[in-house]
Amino acid sequence: MTPPTSKLARLLFGVLAYVSLGIGLLAIVVPGLPTTEFILLAAWAATKSSPRLSAWLENHRLFGPILSNWRNGRIVARRAKVSATLSMLLCAVLMLVMLDHGWPIYLAIAGMGLGNLWIWSRPESVAC
Repeated sequence: MTPPTSKLARLLFGVLAYVSLGIGLLAIVVPGLPTTEFILLAAWAATKSSPRLSAWLENHRLFGPILSNWRNGRIVARRAKVSATLSMLLCAVLMLVMLDHGWPIYLAIAGMGLGNLWIWSRPESVAC
């Protein structure tokens, strides 16, 4: 995959990569935010903007295996699926208990539900 030649395009992909990485790091400790998706987005944008960031993500102790699994068959580990499901469930319960029940709450819960369905639709290992 060749990076874009335009300086503006590289800059925009770089901003996307770092913002996605920041949200992915925040998602590690914030229930309901999906870590894996933001790290995958950061890695994709980094390949188009920053070889240094891309290499750092590929060699990272935590993110490297996620990226390797994704590139080798769009695999999401069961542990990541369970963790994502539990954090989204916790977040949904907290929102229902602590916030007024309006359409934004239900929309957020529906979004988490769709994200959860997508995560569980990914394979857990390479088919033989």
